[in-house]
Amino acid sequence: MSGAIAPGHIGPNAYEAWRATLLGRVTETIEQRLVLKLMGELPDARVFDVGCGDGALVCAAASRGAVVTGLDSDPAMLAAARMRAEGAHVQAAFVEGRIEQIPFADASFDVVVAVTVLCFVADASRAVREMSRVLRPGGRLVLGELGRWSLWAMTRSVRGWWGAATWKAARFRTAGELRTLAESAGLSVTVIRGAVYYPPIGILARIFAPLDPWLGRVTTFGAGFLALQAVAVGDPQVRQPATAG
Repeated sequence: MSGAIAPGHIGPNAYEAWRATLLGRVTETIEQRLVLKLMGELPDARVFDVGCGDGALVCAAASRGAVVTGLDSDPAMLAAARMRAEGAHVQAAFVEGRIEQIPFADASFDVVVAVTVLCFVADASRAVREMSRVLRPGGRLVLGELGRWSLWAMTRSVRGWWGAATWKAARFRTAGELRTLAESAGLSVTVIRGAVYYPPIGILARIFAPLDPWLGRVTTFGAGFLALQAVAVGDPQVRQPATAG
């Protein structure tokens, strides 16, 4: 899981290369810590990681006692995720599929999480409705996305303009836009936090990382990473289910 890696666009080796850098290690630690905090208590919880990539978050949740299922559209990512789970000695299920048409019944999960996925999905509204559909009443949705008003977004946009396929089609959102997506799917937004306020430079990440939790409670402006927690209210059939097409 990382705000600098695009699921479905880059293979598993790119994740490992990212984590091997100082910037990657610091950034992923901050992002994962925030996401796990918003996921809440995990022992025995049915957790669904949508766009699970190489399984880093799946393993973190499973090690905390969750019953985890990871979904990804890339078979290579799923193979890497299975290997990671085996290496970590945790139990998890992995399924190939797409976020726009999740292959599970209504109200199947207690926690649904998607990290840096919506920014690469053409129909984000449909995707969030699908995640809402498979969430039980009272369950939590956690979205981690790339913040629009940040140096990270600016850098990625420039790379996209220069032809980097990963970032050409990416859409960076504001906290308000994430809130609208969740509320339009019938969810009640409870928390929005920012993280990764430093520029994409390793040594600066190490220096300024201790300030991240404080800044995240003050503002989302300047955050390279945004995390939203929302709660499912009522029957999943009533939460504006995704329509065909």
